[in-house]
Amino acid sequence: MTATTAAVAEPLYVTAAGVVSSAGLGLAPLADALLGRGGPEDGPVGEDAGAYPPRPVRAVRDLDVREHLGRKGTKYLDRLTSFGLISTKEVLAGAQDGGSEGGRTGVVLATNTGSVSTHSTLLYDTLTLDKPYLVNPGRFPNTVMNSTAGQIAIRNGLRGLNATVAGGQTASLLAFRHARLALALGRAERLLVGGVEELSAPAAWAWHRTGVLRDGAALGEGAAVFTVQRERPGREALAELLACETRFSPDPREYADGLADAIGRALGRSGVRPDEVDVVSLGAVHQRGLERIEERGVRTALGGGLPGPVRVADVLGETYSASGAMQLAALLALWRAKPPATPVTALVTSVSWDGNAAALVVRGPR
Repeated sequence: MTATTAAVAEPLYVTAAGVVSSAGLGLAPLADALLGRGGPEDGPVGEDAGAYPPRPVRAVRDLDVREHLGRKGTKYLDRLTSFGLISTKEVLAGAQDGGSEGGRTGVVLATNTGSVSTHSTLLYDTLTLDKPYLVNPGRFPNTVMNSTAGQIAIRNGLRGLNATVAGGQTASLLAFRHARLALALGRAERLLVGGVEELSAPAAWAWHRTGVLRDGAALGEGAAVFTVQRERPGREALAELLACETRFSPDPREYADGLADAIGRALGRSGVRPDEVDVVSLGAVHQRGLERIEERGVRTALGGGLPGPVRVADVLGETYSASGAMQLAALLALWRAKPPATPVTALVTSVSWDGNAAALVVRGPR
């Protein structure tokens, strides 16, 4: 399959990145883990650590929320919101202008269903307490799906558009697609774009019981958030986002072709030929059947090749709705650790059992 003919889109510029993962805080620990210089520990954390199924778990460890965010307003923050706020603090600290103009800076955040742990805790309390109305009211704000995006905006004075994209496996790339449209329409000058996912015993059991993941595949959590803007920055950007395209296929037999179509259109809008793709960052790394579908779709779009595949889930585990953001973070981490001699063109792909597929074309630093 060849890239379709289309007007070449203007690139978006990634100027900063904030990452919270089981490898550590920031891009450097992630690069070390990807390059085999250490890695995350296995095992759940928290009050429900003993309730997890017998499966590897790569949890974020030793993350003191109050150390990063202060004491005020952090008592009832769940892990999902904490990850989002800490990664946002890091990305704003690394912004090239030393901060952000709140009125023209917005948030586009990917999630699955919000905080599963908060929902399950409130449901349990409602069913088991003598008086169900005595459930902890401090937890209620975290039950709203867009709670994390809202907290990010409120705490950082960001008054631009605020969107939460719930798209399962492909959510992060759908968020990048939404951000590209919003910036093209002039809805904001700068957006904080990324994905966040938390571990919990109920979600872990859901993965375990469905049998979707291969035996021995780990579950993960974390957040990756990026500053994305249309204006060329004053110094070298971390990367250029050339295009992001999506496709929905209702028939499972067409999933691979649907991904190939999304890749072809993304390459066409980027002005990139299939043989110019240097590396592919894959998403469905440990999912039975879906892994082969994703690789088949990539090979179809690229004329049979699968150049330099990066599989960040091998290190961090399955991060589901945050996986696309983690796939991009992995590329940036590797490029920062080992700067390429010439700009690298990369492809970030995602495909889901619900029929959604997405492809993001990225160019490394010049």
